[in-house]
Amino acid sequence: MKSIIPPFLKKGDEIRIISTARKISRKELDPAVGFLKSNDYKVSFGQNLFKQSHQFAGTDTVRANDLQKALDDSNVKAIWLARGGYGTHRVIEKINLNGFKKHPKWIVGYSDITVLHAFIYSQTGVATLHATMPVNYLNQTSESFTKMLEVLRGEKINYQLDPHRYNRIGEAKGTLIGGNLSIIYSLTGTKYLELPQNSILFIEDLDEYLYHIDRMMMNLKLSGVLDQISGLIIGGMSDMNDNTVPYGKSAEEIIRDHTRDYIFPVAFGFPAGHIKANLPLVLGTETILTVTEKNIGLKLF
Repeated sequence: MKSIIPPFLKKGDEIRIISTARKISRKELDPAVGFLKSNDYKVSFGQNLFKQSHQFAGTDTVRANDLQKALDDSNVKAIWLARGGYGTHRVIEKINLNGFKKHPKWIVGYSDITVLHAFIYSQTGVATLHATMPVNYLNQTSESFTKMLEVLRGEKINYQLDPHRYNRIGEAKGTLIGGNLSIIYSLTGTKYLELPQNSILFIEDLDEYLYHIDRMMMNLKLSGVLDQISGLIIGGMSDMNDNTVPYGKSAEEIIRDHTRDYIFPVAFGFPAGHIKANLPLVLGTETILTVTEKNIGLKLF
């Protein structure tokens, strides 16, 4: 599938903030809204953004309506998801993408928003942006936010990062796919996980039991995902849990062990995910990954 890059943003463009997952308050959004306005962007909110239904930002129907309206509104040039949590799975089958296909725009977020990244790419081939979200403005680095805007404006990004002791040297070229490992695991075997041959897979996760990391990596192996990829990037594996009887390995060691028998390059420690530095990654586009003894190189676009 040939990827489609949405139009890049210009000053004065409108960015719509919605939530397809957990509820959020206006107070939690204010710092990020100020950031966008200080960079000369208009900010609008989904009509139902501040509604609540248990842990969700309103019912499935109202969250889907906010997403649909944002996708269809020609004035909106980017959709920035307010936060993750859980709930995006529950709305995607209510969404019509016909208008979006004709006039694509940027979808921005991470964590549970991995569902949207997968959904949009599998159904339209449109690239999306794995990046920080409004709720994180006070606890992720300023670079996470400034780099996000750089990508949305069309500035080319070429990361040069420190090596990691578990890395495997090599070079890969392919479509960058992925996001949160638990979400990828939940979509494996569905029509919403499109994995082109020789893709570069990015994974990260938060607050999972170590045995579950092993289970999810076994799923990627047994389902053939690891046979299809040409490179693997591992972001934050944060705040992992263990049982009373320890599993005996860290998340990174589990991933290293499950990829030993493959020849593709592996890059650990990429600064993206549920960590302080959450740098943007353009999903659904051709990317070059280079892993050497001295550094990790990742060229976007």
